[in-house]
Amino acid sequence: MNFKDTVKIPPDVMARQVGDETVILDLASGNYFGLDPVGARIWQLIGEGKPLEAVCETLLDEYEVSAEQAREDLARLVGQLQAQGLVSIA
Repeated sequence: MNFKDTVKIPPDVMARQVGDETVILDLASGNYFGLDPVGARIWQLIGEGKPLEAVCETLLDEYEVSAEQAREDLARLVGQLQAQGLVSIA
């Protein structure tokens, strides 16, 4: 994964806040995916069209996490979302 890339959310994927988590629904497949508050923040930043590097920098500013851990967690989440067809890499 190249951190200069941006992540695109398809138009048939919807997200809603439910309590402390965000629930993502792929209207085409009916698949649901839940995000904790940090995952929800990543989803929000991705939705703003920020490249992954900028998303990572924001996470470093907002959370007490090492750069290595932030990059690993971001890559893992984006990989999971991509595997579910909830995002694509541009």
